[in-house]
Amino acid sequence: MPPRIRSSQALLLNGCSSPLLSSFTPSHTVAAAAGAAQTTRQCPPSQHTQTSYFSTTAPLELTRLRRDFETWLRTQGKRYRDPTPGEPCRYLGNTKQFSPKGKVFPLNPEFISQPVLSESAREKIWRSVMVDAQPLKAVSAKYSVDMRRVAAVLRLKAIEKQWEQEGKQMALPYAKSVLEMVPVNHLTPERPHEPINDIHVHGYTMQQIFLPTSESREFTRADAAKAFGEHILPVDQKMRIPELLAFEKDLVKGEERRTAEENFYEATTKSERDIADRELIKSQLEEKRKLRVDTDRFEFRFEQISVDKAGRKGRSRSAVGWRYGVPYNDRRRGVVKIPTSVE
Repeated sequence: MPPRIRSSQALLLNGCSSPLLSSFTPSHTVAAAAGAAQTTRQCPPSQHTQTSYFSTTAPLELTRLRRDFETWLRTQGKRYRDPTPGEPCRYLGNTKQFSPKGKVFPLNPEFISQPVLSESAREKIWRSVMVDAQPLKAVSAKYSVDMRRVAAVLRLKAIEKQWEQEGKQMALPYAKSVLEMVPVNHLTPERPHEPINDIHVHGYTMQQIFLPTSESREFTRADAAKAFGEHILPVDQKMRIPELLAFEKDLVKGEERRTAEENFYEATTKSERDIADRELIKSQLEEKRKLRVDTDRFEFRFEQISVDKAGRKGRSRSAVGWRYGVPYNDRRRGVVKIPTSVE
C-alpha cells in the first residue's frame, strides 16, 4: 500500500512549508502559521533535505540470505556457475552424473541426447581425410565414427572453410552454448563414439523358415541369406566396412597388428579407388548417351528413353516425367489409397 500524504496543517505545524500548498492557501494564513512556528521552535537543518519513502540503493550490510547465497556459490554452486568445459550442462536437483541414456533437459523428459562430436573432433576428422589423404573407411574405423557421419563432417567443414575465406560471420557463440548443453565426445580410444558396423535388418529375414539340409553340408551365412530370398545379401556384404573382417582374421591367424593395419589400409584404399573408377565410368557412359545441341541462349540435351521404364502404372522412378511432371494422387477424392490385395 503506498504511503499516505499528510495534511497541509500538519506540514505547516511541523515547520516544513511546501510551495505547492502555498498556492492553494491564503497568503496571510500561511504567513501567520509560519510566524507562529518560528516563535515556538526552529527546524533543524537536516529536515530541509527532501527524502523518498523508498530507495533502490543496496544496503551496506548483506542480509543473512544473501550471505548464505554467496557461500553456496563458492562451495556447492560453483559447478553450476562455472561448469567444466566439455561436460554437459548441469541443472539444480539433478546430482547424478550424466549418462548417454540420461535426459539433458529436465522439463522435456522425452528428449534424449546422444553424444555429439566436439569441434576438435570434427577438425581432426577433416584433417585426416583432406590433409593426410586417408580413406573414409580407415578414418571411420580409426575413430569409431559412422561413415555417413564422417561424410557429413567433411561437407560441413568444407562450407565452414569456404565461409572463413569469404569473411562471412559465423554463429560461434551459439555453437559453443549448444555444445555446453549436450554431451560431447572428444574421440578418445577409451570411449567409442558409436557402432560402425550396424547391419540393416531386412523384412524378409524376420520370418521363421524351416530349411532341411544335410548334416555334412557346411551351412554358411551366404546360404542363410539365400534361404530368405535370392536378392538378400549375406552379412559380410551388407557391412559398411567389410575390410574389418579380414583385419580381424589376420589377427586371429597370428599376424602382427602393424602388418594387419597396413593390409587394412591398403584394402580400404583400393576399395575407394574402385568405387571412384566405377562412378567415373558411369558418368562417362551417361554423357555419351546424351546429345547436346548448343544454341545462342540455351543448351538442349536429348537422351534415348525407353517407354517400358515407366512401369505398369507409369510412375516408376526411372520414368521420364517422374521428377518434373507426374502428379501424385494423395489429395484426390475418391481414390482408394489402402492396399486391396496382397501380391
